[in-house]
Amino acid sequence: MAIEPIRWKGDRLELLDQRLLPDQSVYVACKSAAEVAAAIRDMVVRGAPAIGCAAAFGFALDSRNKSDLKKAFDTLAASRPTAVNLFWALDRMKKAANAEAEAIAIFKEDLAMNRAMGELGAKLIAQRARVMTYCNAGALATSGYGTALGVIRAAFANKKDISVVACETRPYLQGARLTAWECVQEGIPCTLITDNMAGHLMSKGEVDVVIVGADRIAANGDTANKIGTYMVAVLARRHRLPFYVAAPTSTFDPKIADGSAIPIEERPAQEVTGYRGLRWAPEGVAVRNPAFDVTPAELITGIVCEKGVILEPNRERVLAMLK
Repeated sequence: MAIEPIRWKGDRLELLDQRLLPDQSVYVACKSAAEVAAAIRDMVVRGAPAIGCAAAFGFALDSRNKSDLKKAFDTLAASRPTAVNLFWALDRMKKAANAEAEAIAIFKEDLAMNRAMGELGAKLIAQRARVMTYCNAGALATSGYGTALGVIRAAFANKKDISVVACETRPYLQGARLTAWECVQEGIPCTLITDNMAGHLMSKGEVDVVIVGADRIAANGDTANKIGTYMVAVLARRHRLPFYVAAPTSTFDPKIADGSAIPIEERPAQEVTGYRGLRWAPEGVAVRNPAFDVTPAELITGIVCEKGVILEPNRERVLAMLK
């Protein structure tokens, strides 16, 4: 893999520090579940599938160290609340006879699911399509291939003459820093825009399709993704553009009936008031920083998972795909 966000070394987990990209490629070594949980919480690693993989290896580290595994489970589970892949991976780890083998299996399965999604989703992308994406759902957000960007990567590999329109994704700039970086690394044509330019480009006919990732998908198809995704979905509907979600089945949460029950993480105010030590907002101003929003299923053209494509998702179609 050209981009390795997660490297397992047996006695430690190495995570590509995504806070420093695109300026520096530095790996953070974690030797315990607590250190992995801190890396997840502090955004060293982010993206729902990557969080799940990292948590599995964190659990394996404490199993190797003969530490308190209930404490390891609780510490990792508390690191971030919205991405259901975290809890899916931890539930598997808790039942595993061999923690290291199970963590490696989760990592490899995620990579296989991403590649399968990529091939399925690539069929939905037309020749010469201008593909808008939001946040980063690429190799950096997974074990190393990508969900939404994996679809784009597969379409590009299949010789489709496509280009990417990457929204910068405030406040953490995952589109500007990470998606744009991945595209540049692999030679995929990419144009970076600010989030508030999306509607303008759509209205000018400069976007053909939108594809995003997901952090949790409810039983009825309502989808939580990075804050601002709902806005892009509404704009896509207004301009009659297909809006796709790409996510592995580990991102589905059939226990949750609809998006209203998905927990939304609130992150620190300083992510909004400035960036990397530079403050641009006045001291004393009130701040809201919800990290995710929910896009209703009615705005989603289709959900691409490793098993197939759920067109016009609803409860019946989602649950049928998960059988």
